[in-house]
Amino acid sequence: MQSFSDLTGSFESRFTSSLPFPDQPTALYEPCSYLLHLGGKRVRPVLCLMACELFDAIGDDAWYAANAIELFHNFTLIHDDIMDKAPLRRGQPTLHHKYGMTAGILCGDVMCIYAYEQLAHVRKNLPQVIQLFNKTAIEVCEGQQMDMDFETRNDVSIEEYLTMITLKTSVLLACSLKIGALTGGALGDNARKLYDFGKNMGIAFQLQDDLLDAFGDTAKLGKQNGGDIRANKKTYLLLKAQENATGDQKAQIAQLLATDAGNQKVADMLALYTATGADKACRDAMTHYADLAFANLEDVAIPTVRKEPLRELARYLLVRDK
Repeated sequence: MQSFSDLTGSFESRFTSSLPFPDQPTALYEPCSYLLHLGGKRVRPVLCLMACELFDAIGDDAWYAANAIELFHNFTLIHDDIMDKAPLRRGQPTLHHKYGMTAGILCGDVMCIYAYEQLAHVRKNLPQVIQLFNKTAIEVCEGQQMDMDFETRNDVSIEEYLTMITLKTSVLLACSLKIGALTGGALGDNARKLYDFGKNMGIAFQLQDDLLDAFGDTAKLGKQNGGDIRANKKTYLLLKAQENATGDQKAQIAQLLATDAGNQKVADMLALYTATGADKACRDAMTHYADLAFANLEDVAIPTVRKEPLRELARYLLVRDK
């Protein structure tokens, strides 16, 4: 079994050297290449490859599927950045900020189509692969719409929030693992258990992101902490603080949400997160979903030693400070 870092290097080399885009029209394909060459952790495609290797040697089917997953993921990033009016991605100008809104829309569209073009090369278990990929693509769009809807709602529940992050973030991790297993010829419940592993890991990962954004070390994060607080973003921390707050604390939270972004707003909201126990509740929820994820992986009927690279990756993703 290969490590995550080894497979990341192999995927990066193959992916960036064999992008399927033609040269023309330049205004369409140059921005696509720009974004994909910015790099990234490549977690999703490498999870696909790692899951395949649990059951068989990594063959063409898994490489094509990994390409499709990474193309689809980057398509979602392009359109998310447009909706969020984000100026930076991976420390560089976002695609639409650098090349314009038309390029952002069309590049996202064509990247999604090329994801399906790559997926069409898969031979093993193709009907199941396509069905899962389609289901996941729909769910990611549903999760993004929920996230946008939350911006104008003041009655979001924690249950709704968990549903949103499951759809927007974790189902693609789960899909990557299950598709990898299917391309490796997984039998029985193993593919489903890997899907559950990815889904629960993704939820835990997003809850950790909430904590890091609020309480993380600015020097380690590489950005000012409290970004979610400044933007009044609905997070587990905010929703749990509102749920647990006393009458006076509810009034303080409401007043802070109506206050312009600033360091004092962040400091005061963080104090309320601690006073209401929202910070502890978020850590407990993250630990709960992480424990579920590791239990799902343990249930996969494969020798323990072969699962160790996936276990190490999950530990790395879920025990981090940035």
